[in-house]
Amino acid sequence: MLHFLFVSDSFKGSLTSEDTARLLTQAAREVFPDCACEGVPVADGGEGTAYAVAKAEGGSMRTVTVNDPLFRPVEASYAILPGDRAVIEMAAASGLPLLQPAERDPLRTTTYGTGELIRDALEQGYTDIAVAIGGSATNDGGIGCLRALGARLLDKDGNELEGRGEDLRRLASLDLAGLDPRLQSASLTIMCDVQNVLCGPDGATFTFGPQKGANTAKLAFLEEGMLRYQALLKETCGKDCSLLPGTGAAGGLGAALSVVLGGTLRSGIRTVLDLIHFKERLEGTDLVITGEGRTDWQSAQGKVMAGVGEAAAAAGIPVVGICGGLGRGAMDILDHGVSSLMTTVNAPMTLDEAIGRARELYLDAARRTFYMLKAGMQLKDSDRSMREFMRRG
Repeated sequence: MLHFLFVSDSFKGSLTSEDTARLLTQAAREVFPDCACEGVPVADGGEGTAYAVAKAEGGSMRTVTVNDPLFRPVEASYAILPGDRAVIEMAAASGLPLLQPAERDPLRTTTYGTGELIRDALEQGYTDIAVAIGGSATNDGGIGCLRALGARLLDKDGNELEGRGEDLRRLASLDLAGLDPRLQSASLTIMCDVQNVLCGPDGATFTFGPQKGANTAKLAFLEEGMLRYQALLKETCGKDCSLLPGTGAAGGLGAALSVVLGGTLRSGIRTVLDLIHFKERLEGTDLVITGEGRTDWQSAQGKVMAGVGEAAAAAGIPVVGICGGLGRGAMDILDHGVSSLMTTVNAPMTLDEAIGRARELYLDAARRTFYMLKAGMQLKDSDRSMREFMRRG
């Protein structure tokens, strides 16, 4: 009996990870009636990560009221898992989707709400905390998060600052004496695939600031503050983060969580696969099917398909990807354990049509995939028979 494992990312705007597993199961059993199918929700450390991990591990979601990027109340959820583990998405509290386009301004935004989520997890007794830091609306260096966890942000006159992006330029000292003592006994993993440093042309401000609402003048202002912050981190923590990859992630939150709080920066998808015990799930599997809405050169850069493909390849298990469409560099994914790609779009159509027909198109692609697999198995049997015939003469 064939055993299939389905581990696909969501198709943004149309199909969830669970939807793809259900459609794959339907198609697989049409072609291989006695097969065994297992679907595991997954994400790469971005949107949907906490829910996917909670679903896969039999955990649950905890919802609390925290501050959004503009210090307004917002309901934010994080995953709680067996074994005193928690998975937090900073975007749930400090993410760009929480703001209207006109509200986007990294001078005004803060990671304070993310710190509140971490504090709540500590208060609930969770000691193994993973924080996914994609999708931020912030460029505050993570000082808002630190303030929510008990740090004091002081200007040259000893006045306490709120922890917004604009406060970096006024920040004169970072008082860490009041940090939540429970942090010392907690293990903090930072789920991050961004390699940007904190400052400079490839730093947090100039790389990500424009998409968060910063114009040229604001970028210069923010970078001046970030340089001050970088020097202050070295003075306060004894660590020079000017060359540390990942510290510029999420507008510098990567620096606060790693340099100040001692967290470990790790690939998002690799962390997720560890959290859902993916290696153990591979045991006895004959084929893994993964996928995403669009596959291009970025897919090989720490996304779901690359992580799943590499892990499965290490176990000697073939992987097929089913994708909505292919872009430039899509075939790069074949260097990361994925053996073949199948697209759902089967004729010229607009994006709106493809999204509207997503279930129908995906099911059709799944059927084609399994029929192709069946043909491959028949070819292998035919080759074996021919070799046996030739051996007998």
